[in-house]
Amino acid sequence: MNESLKTRDQHHTEPPLWSMAAAVLVILGAPLVLYSFAPTGPIREGDTVFSEGEQQVQIRQAATDQSDKKDNTCLLDPNSPLIILHASTDQGDGSIIAHVQGNPADEWPFCPVHAEVILKAHQIFQEPAVFGKVREVLVGWFGR
Repeated sequence: MNESLKTRDQHHTEPPLWSMAAAVLVILGAPLVLYSFAPTGPIREGDTVFSEGEQQVQIRQAATDQSDKKDNTCLLDPNSPLIILHASTDQGDGSIIAHVQGNPADEWPFCPVHAEVILKAHQIFQEPAVFGKVREVLVGWFGR
């Protein structure tokens, strides 16, 4: 009789691992879901934005820069982070001036780090694609 109680107690005291795994997934996944559904606000100075795909943008030349460069454009990588310096919402052209934060290698035709570039609102987005990255990783793992 004592042995049957001991075996019954062993089965009931072990925690179910699947319920702990589900709780961990909910705890880790909830911030990602909430972040992905959060609305984007207006673009303001100091905001971090990302380039929408590969974009060719114009490099902003300083007024004192008298170099005779013919091509003052560069390429932004997809999802390249940018910091907004000036967003002209009052002007008709809708130009945005931003600092490039990505691309540590200073190679042409890519934009150098901390270069000031001029771009339009349709060339950027405010939130990184969280679920897009997860999908790319899963396709990379299982798509072989």
